[in-house]
Amino acid sequence: MAKKKQKKSKITKGERLLYVTAVFSFVLMLGLKIFCGASIGEMKMSIEETKYKIDTQEKTNESLTMKVNELTSFENVKKVVEEMGLAYNNDNIIVVDSRR
Repeated sequence: MAKKKQKKSKITKGERLLYVTAVFSFVLMLGLKIFCGASIGEMKMSIEETKYKIDTQEKTNESLTMKVNELTSFENVKKVVEEMGLAYNNDNIIVVDSRR
């Protein structure tokens, strides 16, 4: 009668479970890193786009402020007043000191 030889596995079930868990954890962490990296990249692009829009709007605001200052200058107001047939009267001007 020949006895069947059982092959002894050098890796136990606990070690195998440990290795499988380690590989699964590594793959999960790699996937998480890729996903989070893509999310961060998309967020950075969104931030840069918003910064560009803010810069553009600030330039537009500055340009419009310059136009308003130009249109409200004394010379332009005086010109419009004269075109409307009104006269400039220096006695009607009241200076208000707002430093107090």
